[in-house]
Amino acid sequence: MTARIVDVETIDIRFPTSQNLDGSDAMNEAPDYSAAYVVLKTDAPDAPEGHGFTFTIGRGNDLAVQAARAIGERALGMTVEEITGDLGAFSRHLLGDSQLRWLGPDKGAIHLGTAAVVNAAWDLAAKQAGKPVWKLLADMTPQQIVDLVDWRYLKDALTPEDALTMLQERAAGRAEREAYVREHGYPAYTTSAGWLGYDDDKLARLCQEAVDAGWDSVKLKVGADLSDDIRRCRIARSIIGPDRRLMIDANQTLGVDEAVAWAKALAEFDIWWFEEPTSPDDVLGHAAIARQIGPTHVATGEHAHNAVMFKQFLQADAIGICQIDACRLGGVNEAVAALLLAAAHGVPVCPHAGGVGLCELVQHLSLFDYIAVSGSMENRVIEYVDHLHEHFHDPVRIRGSRYLVPEAPGYSAQIRRATLAEYRYPDGPVWSGRGRVAS
Repeated sequence: MTARIVDVETIDIRFPTSQNLDGSDAMNEAPDYSAAYVVLKTDAPDAPEGHGFTFTIGRGNDLAVQAARAIGERALGMTVEEITGDLGAFSRHLLGDSQLRWLGPDKGAIHLGTAAVVNAAWDLAAKQAGKPVWKLLADMTPQQIVDLVDWRYLKDALTPEDALTMLQERAAGRAEREAYVREHGYPAYTTSAGWLGYDDDKLARLCQEAVDAGWDSVKLKVGADLSDDIRRCRIARSIIGPDRRLMIDANQTLGVDEAVAWAKALAEFDIWWFEEPTSPDDVLGHAAIARQIGPTHVATGEHAHNAVMFKQFLQADAIGICQIDACRLGGVNEAVAALLLAAAHGVPVCPHAGGVGLCELVQHLSLFDYIAVSGSMENRVIEYVDHLHEHFHDPVRIRGSRYLVPEAPGYSAQIRRATLAEYRYPDGPVWSGRGRVAS
């Protein structure tokens, strides 16, 4: 019997992280980490389900859930083989609804919904293959990888032929790199110490805990008050010492000139990168900042809503660190496009993570990047935030300051059923006594 998709279950999941100001920054003062969660169900009782999600921070998560349902309906009736046999074609099929596409295109809630469904399809494909997603990708031929990407708007920056040549040149070292990362893990940095809502004592304590735990890169949230940021960076640098990397993240709050002034005021603390210094859509603004704040790198991408944005950032020399997001882009396929573009331009990819489940997803993308695309770990780190991993069947594993390679089949995306029931919004036990409005 050929298994077919018979249902696209969608669930609004929210965690009340605003209570302790976990995730707080200059733009988002009290987020409730949330997931628009999707399960692709088949009519075969012995077939795996595909689990995926996109990430939001509270109110509006219901819109992403509705978008995921609308997008996911295009998968109903399709066979599992149709989906997993050509994941590039499946992604293009989801994006082919002209009426839904009008609401984007390739941005906003519709694109978030697309990410949830595409991520669920990759989880399904990897489970069918008995491999984690990173391994499914890394075992593909260079041509199969190229075929995952929709090249329509990207050829002026990177042609499919040049991408194929680049992947073929990396192919010989894949086995050696896979063995290396299995043994040593993939470098990470922590943001857990630096949320903007934490007071100085908590900041100092968490920085010391990070040092004691072996972290060699720490990121602080900035952008609300410059004098506060100077004081907080001084505290952090005094504790982590001169040899560890310190990064800052303004979460889009500053204008171009203001961001330049901010960076220069904090330069004494040897800042490795300045993340989201201004509007995430302002390519030329980022380029202007990058020209003026070196040797500090400009980093951005967690709110770059499609591969075209990354193409333009890279073409304009506007970023020194490329930060893809596994749920802001339209799922794995578009993330692959961004990885190829960044590698072709010689810009390291350091994915945005944290949130709920983002660490679980992006580890797969960075492992694939190292093994098959860039072939390098130089100046590459994955963000790590120690929140909510316990709710996943296959949570991330950290040793020192490195991600350990996930081994379970799938995309590490499956949330425990007890969690789905408890944190379902608005009728789960966690929310039913709080009223309908999340922060």
